[in-house]
Amino acid sequence: MPDLTPIADPAACVTGPHVRFTILTERLLRLEYSPTDQYEDRPSQAFWYRQQPVPQFSSKITDKTVEVETEFLKLEYRLGQGGFRRSTLSIHLKQSGKTWRYGMRSKGNLGGTARTLDSIAGKTRLEPGLVSRSGWAVVDDTNSLIFDPSGWLTRRSTSGNIDLYFFGFGNEFAECLRDFTKIAGPIPLIPRYLLGNWWSRYWTYTQAELQTLVEDFRKNDVPLSVCMVDMDWHVTKTGNEASGWTGYTWNRDLFPDPPGFVSWLHNQGLKTALNLHPAEGIYPHEDQFAEMAFFMGLDPAVQKPIPFNVTGRRFMEGYFNILLHPLEKMGIDFWWLDWQQGSKSQMPGLDPLWALNHLHFQDLGRDGHKRPFVLSRWGGLGNHRYPIGFSGDTIIRWKSLSFQPRFTATAANVGFGWWSHDIGGHMWKEGSPELYVRWVQFGLFSPILRLHSSNMPELDRRPWSKPERYFQAAREALQLRHAFIPYLYSMAWRAHQTGLALVLPMYYGDVSKAAFACPDQYFFGTELIAAPVVKPARSRKGSIRQRVWLPKEAWFNFFSGKEFRGGRWHTIRATLEDIPVFAKAGAIVPLGPKTGWGGVGNPKTLDIYFFPGTSNRFELYEDDGETTGYQNGEYALTVFTLEKTGSVLTFKIEPVSGEHSLIPAKRQYRLHLRGVDASVTCDHPSTYDPDTRTLDLEPVELTPDAGLSVIFQNCS
Repeated sequence: MPDLTPIADPAACVTGPHVRFTILTERLLRLEYSPTDQYEDRPSQAFWYRQQPVPQFSSKITDKTVEVETEFLKLEYRLGQGGFRRSTLSIHLKQSGKTWRYGMRSKGNLGGTARTLDSIAGKTRLEPGLVSRSGWAVVDDTNSLIFDPSGWLTRRSTSGNIDLYFFGFGNEFAECLRDFTKIAGPIPLIPRYLLGNWWSRYWTYTQAELQTLVEDFRKNDVPLSVCMVDMDWHVTKTGNEASGWTGYTWNRDLFPDPPGFVSWLHNQGLKTALNLHPAEGIYPHEDQFAEMAFFMGLDPAVQKPIPFNVTGRRFMEGYFNILLHPLEKMGIDFWWLDWQQGSKSQMPGLDPLWALNHLHFQDLGRDGHKRPFVLSRWGGLGNHRYPIGFSGDTIIRWKSLSFQPRFTATAANVGFGWWSHDIGGHMWKEGSPELYVRWVQFGLFSPILRLHSSNMPELDRRPWSKPERYFQAAREALQLRHAFIPYLYSMAWRAHQTGLALVLPMYYGDVSKAAFACPDQYFFGTELIAAPVVKPARSRKGSIRQRVWLPKEAWFNFFSGKEFRGGRWHTIRATLEDIPVFAKAGAIVPLGPKTGWGGVGNPKTLDIYFFPGTSNRFELYEDDGETTGYQNGEYALTVFTLEKTGSVLTFKIEPVSGEHSLIPAKRQYRLHLRGVDASVTCDHPSTYDPDTRTLDLEPVELTPDAGLSVIFQNCS
């Protein structure tokens, strides 16, 4: 467990008979009622860091009332009326003039996320989020479990208590997530390699077949960063009553040399993970059965299966130390936890998925050096601390794809930003090549791009298996994904620092009516809006027309440079090769060079695309990509700025701050001012591309301690 600070500063607490109100921030209050005046100060499943700087507030306590007031909220509680009731407890939101009363349900809650999209074709119901159009949301933490001093979950000892968290943020949705992650813990900084392309498939691969597949990706100039192995890595024909879904023993018929195979993947520059279905426990056919039985105090000669028990400390210690750690020592980089076996455990109130996500995350980071994470389904509030989300086995339909932009963006409302979908869809009848390409293009502009499908022979996610035009479009998107890693990784750093996910709903930037009416598009980082095509074309040429809403100010098509006025809807025509993505005025977007392989590390060459219209600043974040060294300041920041003065635009690259050894000793910068006409000039050799309305500057090589300034004239 990390070092937690669950006890709030006493100066932030206001108490009265049977009540305690904690002012966590000026807009986030903890509301507790206890008939015995015994309150819970231990960390709960969701809330770990209640010790925060004491906000500015005032309080007044009389024999009849308790009042608490911050800059944004005013709480009133009437004493002696039987505890929390609609008539006794209210909070007034000063900015909106709205008042919450105990027991009220939030109207217009904007949703959070859902456990899984398993077997879903289209929409599914979302759990409530932390933001709403009413301006407030309440989290009832009364029945959640708490952590004891040893870091193990247990039930609360207080009976009859009420424990609520009131989020009163009005339309300041970003501030809500910032404060939530202060109290619940930050979104972890994920390893850099996770932002590249992943391959996985539910298929009985042999070691040789998987190696050939990886080689084919390389031959076809389609880059990968992760190769996952689904459940057939282990023995599935067990010879006993076990179904074969759970397993920890390599299938040597398929993988005769597991260490050699894992080493080979690493030599190709790939990371790897194995699929786990732990629900059935450990059966006698497992290589580790005897050791695990002895560890559990059982006689292995009895040949009795060892049941899975996520609540048992001894069992979980053996689960990690005996079953998983030897595989990690072999080189397995992380785990794909494929839990689908219910929500009940031996401890009432404990969802085994929640516990597994928490324990897997903590265990992978046990040495304090490796960045932990787990690929798993959403387990509930607080699971933003355990990326990456695995959204499950979707049905291959256009309506499945069309729901995923909304599903991904809305998850930001509970901080769960790192969703990984089955790109291409998982099961049933294969879709058209057009559906495949559009899904891959969405994957390019989604948090994690993981190609996947079930074990039906006709389901093929290899890009070169598609007709030529579709192959070319898919490969372009997959190559672009690796080029986008510098931008994506900077956004991963922002998510860690601020609680704001890479993908955000449009209402995070504008709360006009239109912002709530465009679920197919979203902010993609600080600079871009993505509106991927999620419906089939109706024209013979394969193009589609779709409506896109752009907020106020000017916007530019990221690829063509065409300018659009903001604050209105636009009809966009997109061919199969087109992905509607828009850069804000003044946007600065650093990309690596397009490549057919690799491209995951800190690049020696950077393409900086920037757009006219206004001043702006962008921080490129870089570190070693995998360790926790960044927590000790081991990272580098390169600042790019745009300064607009009249028709003059000045672009600057500042000297790198931080740890220079983490980035190339010399880096080539290729600057591209996009969205301008041919009249724009600059004080540096350049050429103009009318097709993309781009002024391309000749490359400049800089050392980390050097800077650059370029002046552009005639920029409107």
